[in-house]
Amino acid sequence: MPIQLGDTAPDFTQESTAGCIRFHDWTGDSWVVLFSHPKDFTPVCTTELGALARLKPEFAKRNVKVIGLSVDGLSDHVSWSRDIEETQGTALNFPLLADADRKVSTLYGMIHPNADNTMTVRSVFVIGPDKKVKLMLTYPASTGRNFAELLRVIDSLQLTANFKVATPVDWNHGEDVIILPTVTNEEAQRLFHGGFTQITPYLRTTPQPNL
Repeated sequence: MPIQLGDTAPDFTQESTAGCIRFHDWTGDSWVVLFSHPKDFTPVCTTELGALARLKPEFAKRNVKVIGLSVDGLSDHVSWSRDIEETQGTALNFPLLADADRKVSTLYGMIHPNADNTMTVRSVFVIGPDKKVKLMLTYPASTGRNFAELLRVIDSLQLTANFKVATPVDWNHGEDVIILPTVTNEEAQRLFHGGFTQITPYLRTTPQPNL
């Protein structure tokens, strides 16, 4: 069965550029971004890995671990890492799974025969500390990902996991949020010390509650 939001992320043991990864043990109590690349030594992937290496401190601030995957072997990963450092100006600073046997990519449904029967597409899974899948994104091989958007979504996921709110269109950290319709006005007065604005009975906004 394909993975769906709310499912437990499948566990696995696989070699990586950082040694053998036992996934659920490795994740610990962190959030995790697991993302796949079609193949080593490909141009779009090279730019993505460099960008993510530069952004790693931003993910770390959010208690997020990052782990990549490509269907090539460990020796190719090591060689490709040197290319990434040389061309992108930063060294690879997170594990890259060596999924030559397609075990992990098959487990997570990353191989799409309509795109290519051997290469993964650009899949992204955001997994919570409870090991549940919180977000899934799939990009075609031709389109690089926007990691600033991924950070924005993680900010929303972490906020809404802890407060009875949702985030509106184009929301960014620090902006007003929406109170869930299941929360009564009386509850809202108790829960949200910044007060709230009622636009309609079902649309009420309040300042971001964890600031």
